[in-house]
Amino acid sequence: MRTAYSVSTVRAAEQELMARLPEGTLMQRAAAGLAAACAELLGRVYGSRLVLLVGSGDNGGDALYAGARLARRGAGVAAVLLSPERVHQAGLAALRRAGGRVSADAPRDVAWADLVVDGIVGIGGRGGLRPEAAELARAARESAPVVAVDLPSGVDADSGEVHGEAVRADATVTFGAYKPGLLIDPARERAGALRLVDIGLTLPEEADMEALQHADVAELLPYPAPESDKYRRGVVGVVAGSARYPGAAVLAVAGALRGGAGAVRYVGPAADAVLAHFPETLVHAGPPDKAGRVQSWVIGPGLGEESDAMEDVLASDVPVLVDADGLRFLTPERVRARGAATLLTPHAGEAAALLGRGREEVEAERLESVRELARHYAATVLLKGSTTLVAAESGPVRVNPTGTGWLATAGSGDVLSGVTGSLLAAGLPARDAGSVGAYLHGLAARRAAGPDGAPITATEVAGHLPAAWRDVTA
Repeated sequence: MRTAYSVSTVRAAEQELMARLPEGTLMQRAAAGLAAACAELLGRVYGSRLVLLVGSGDNGGDALYAGARLARRGAGVAAVLLSPERVHQAGLAALRRAGGRVSADAPRDVAWADLVVDGIVGIGGRGGLRPEAAELARAARESAPVVAVDLPSGVDADSGEVHGEAVRADATVTFGAYKPGLLIDPARERAGALRLVDIGLTLPEEADMEALQHADVAELLPYPAPESDKYRRGVVGVVAGSARYPGAAVLAVAGALRGGAGAVRYVGPAADAVLAHFPETLVHAGPPDKAGRVQSWVIGPGLGEESDAMEDVLASDVPVLVDADGLRFLTPERVRARGAATLLTPHAGEAAALLGRGREEVEAERLESVRELARHYAATVLLKGSTTLVAAESGPVRVNPTGTGWLATAGSGDVLSGVTGSLLAAGLPARDAGSVGAYLHGLAARRAAGPDGAPITATEVAGHLPAAWRDVTA
């Protein structure tokens, strides 16, 4: 599992370690890892040309010491000092001793570089880049690959927010621990490929953020035992679709069946369309509390103005997933009154409506938005988007690493609701169900789009869910 820690947690761990080590040891460890990553990107160090964009403090010091290591191996290294009066003096002296130099013509040196190292602002930085730094960052992006030191300058390490201009890196070498902002858009897309350098920090067992990997998902996936029947595997109730949106019901049922449900009970006006695609579905005219035994409910996709079923579903004693149109009928009081788990799955626009703010604000502050929703509704919240986040009232926020832009297609959220509902019915806690569902959903979309990427439909995503399951468990 990839874990991320807040700036305050990382700082505390650094201070604790530095108190036990000779002065400068931690910075040398970071510089060694940074230099190794740069050498790997260059392919050939001797004769290569590097430019270091150096700000004040330790971040600039890491860049300078790494530059010194590469200069000793025959690279030509020039340092652009953005705050000469506050530069890390020992790092600058090391660079000069190794044969590096201070740039006298920053634009020319940047244009001349084979690799640019962004050491402008560290993890304590706030706000966008200053004009001079922003201009150099743009020039660097146009001329050579950019490696960010710890995180791209101008992004918020804790939240992933970007206020103003920020470096757009091809790779980021981060030290000690991943920072939450590296895993969340809009900052994530500016980080490029991530490399973690172990510098020996002792961190708390519980992280601020987690990103599941294949092995974690495989461990959580529910497998039927030899004696299993459809009820032991989990029966999902789906309340979805309308005369205007019958396809939403079909897609939600598809996600549930292909996500591992033992059976699906469908309640709603799209029964004919559902049975035409999935004759194994158990259909009922309603209301939901008369439909038969279920282990979870999924309600909302394509529901339109229908709200009568919501009361029955929320009154049930099984986990409930609420998506799409169903979110419009919720209040915090109705959700908090439930005895069983509730999982809300809004996109940014729906989250904005639940929070009473603008969509742009939610998209810019994804981490705080999902945490606030989870607190406000006393529920687990899966915030869909370019980086899907899953937050419960307590514990680390989960970030999904398998998403793809090709999922921005009509109906894909309905499929996600179905597969996640099947995992709830199988007994997974809401946070695990949301995380695993999003992970499989993303893998299925990547499979459908192919290695080079191609337009896909939600139906194709649903069809690739069993293959995504096999990918995880192979």
